[in-house]
Amino acid sequence: MTKTSREARLALEDGTVLSGRGFGADTESLGELVFNTSMTGYQEILTDPSYRGQTVLLTQPHIGNYGVNSDDEESTKLWLSGLVVREACDQASNFRSGTELTEYLAQHGVPGIDGIDTRMLVRKVRDHGELRILITSDTKASNEELVARVRKAPRVADVDHVLAVTTDQRFEWQRGYDSPFSPPAQMLQGKLPTDARKPRLRVVAYDFGAKRNILRSLVASGLNVTVVPANTPAAAVLEMKPDGVFLSNGPGDPAICRYAIESTSELVKKVPVFGICLGHQILGHVFGGKTYKMKFGHHGGNQPVMDLQTGKVEITSQNHSYAVDPRSLPDAVEVTHQNLNDKTVEGMRHKELPVFSVQYHPEAAPGPHDSLYLFGRFLDLLRDNR
Repeated sequence: MTKTSREARLALEDGTVLSGRGFGADTESLGELVFNTSMTGYQEILTDPSYRGQTVLLTQPHIGNYGVNSDDEESTKLWLSGLVVREACDQASNFRSGTELTEYLAQHGVPGIDGIDTRMLVRKVRDHGELRILITSDTKASNEELVARVRKAPRVADVDHVLAVTTDQRFEWQRGYDSPFSPPAQMLQGKLPTDARKPRLRVVAYDFGAKRNILRSLVASGLNVTVVPANTPAAAVLEMKPDGVFLSNGPGDPAICRYAIESTSELVKKVPVFGICLGHQILGHVFGGKTYKMKFGHHGGNQPVMDLQTGKVEITSQNHSYAVDPRSLPDAVEVTHQNLNDKTVEGMRHKELPVFSVQYHPEAAPGPHDSLYLFGRFLDLLRDNR
């Protein structure tokens, strides 16, 4: 047992109880268990607002070895309920590290547990779907009491998590990539028109749980970005006279977000719209489609997606538990991208309106940069419809 660890247990709603070592915050947490297959980027995962209400299991067995630092944060806090890993490192070895993983979790009130058979848990989730989970340092309660406790917990779909993670006020985001020589900046510029910065167009970005690298990518594309709360009415956005609207990623069930669906229904008639992840799912509802909860979702940086318009395959970064049902979409909506593993909808566009979306994360962080071209596609759409 490491010097920062303590006895801990996790309990699943199916009756499974495992013992391990607790690290991070000495508190109890409830969530829905999902697994993420990314090899690196655990800090970006920890600070992704889309994980609110979920406990994340990382399949990479050794986590924390390069520590954490403020530059890699994708938001202001940790949003996940808890962290499950095979082995947590409490002594990082990296010149960029500002603090250790266990200290970072403790600062943000998030418990972790290691010494767990993560392979078995991944198989369980793949076989039975996302399960409610409890992480606790309670040494007095029986296994039966822990299972009963987790079975009373709400599911992700029972709560509107978006309103908990969104900004509480409008603000301007001005930071792009710090260096034009960084790989994302170089690759992004290669996908844009040579005069991309003349003039700079303005977009309003709905914050359903937006990651910072999304906003950096929009700015680096040559856009001025105004971020607004998730429940901002369409009329308030149109008063800003934007050249377009961006719908961000976010947590939970898109069907709960009626305020976002209603606002977007008005906006698609007036301005170009680009949505990713939750924004993509909201557009599915706007166009009369339906969404459904997947068995275990897509969480990781290695999902293969084909652009059906070009035949090109992208390796993508994804984090979602819901998907758009292609059978529910009207003829006016074309599926543009498809997941090569399970054939789920990964992108779509409206045939008459200047609106398109993808289910995955073109900004990555963490993940590959194959899909950065989509920001250039959005810029082209804005210019063509100005």
